[in-house]
Amino acid sequence: MRPLLRPPRLAPGARVAVVAPSGPVPEERLQAGLDLLRGWDLDPVVGPHVLDRHGELSYLAGSDADRAADLQRAWCDPSVRAVLCARGGYGAQRTVDLLDWDAMRAAGPKVLAGFSDITVLHQAFAARLGLVTLHGPAAAGVDFVKNARAREHLRATLFAPESVRTLTATGGGALVPGRARGITFGGCLSMLTSDLGTPYALPAARGGLLLLEDVGEPAYRVDRMLTQLLRTGLLDGVAGVALGSWTGCGPYDGVRAVLADRLGGLGVPVVEEFGFGHCEGALTVPLGVGAELDADAGTLTLDEAALR
Repeated sequence: MRPLLRPPRLAPGARVAVVAPSGPVPEERLQAGLDLLRGWDLDPVVGPHVLDRHGELSYLAGSDADRAADLQRAWCDPSVRAVLCARGGYGAQRTVDLLDWDAMRAAGPKVLAGFSDITVLHQAFAARLGLVTLHGPAAAGVDFVKNARAREHLRATLFAPESVRTLTATGGGALVPGRARGITFGGCLSMLTSDLGTPYALPAARGGLLLLEDVGEPAYRVDRMLTQLLRTGLLDGVAGVALGSWTGCGPYDGVRAVLADRLGGLGVPVVEEFGFGHCEGALTVPLGVGAELDADAGTLTLDEAALR
């Protein structure tokens, strides 16, 4: 694994597009998120289909074609400096094959931010565009709208990324002690697992620092997904692991036992409860950058700022 191309940081007055590649977006949260972005002196524009619904498939924000078109139109608009996903949910897998990657590559680098189901896009943007992306709060998400810590960490990453080169775990510590260097990658465990075998999945994680989190998955399913990653060889040569939140996955002691059992045998540093993902005050973590993970100190120190 090698570092990816870093997009430019944002400046006051920048135009940012808000799109919904996955699940439906509550209008009141969208408006609240837009107001906050305007308060950052940004100029947010909303994709035409962000508030759509997909007929009987109420878990999708409009048709696959419309969701993909909103994302591609935003990315290819030369006036747009960043594309912020309104929320996660489910649906990015149904749109990713509809994107014109040649046209998006020609549009040049810009910021993509989101988490959860947006892991599918993080993987695709790394594989097809070679770009660093931001795993962080969604523009119409509860954490962005209601939690100042999550919001301000995203803001710092977008505007002054050198100020957040060292990320410090907000909860736990070393599950397996030690230090490791590598390239950050990962996201939501269930999305990484469901991406296996597609053109966007990483062939292997050799030299990578794996970031993992999930929500609403019982411990046995976390076990099953980690076992699948191990069996496919994806984790062969991984340098270290940072574990985020496991909200709604049952008592943490049970989840922790699974994580220790499945990941402890890798022989690499593992830090738990790092504070990214589906948790209150979630950190924004860049994917595709070189970094050092210190499991004992609970820190992830980037070699350079996430955005240039």
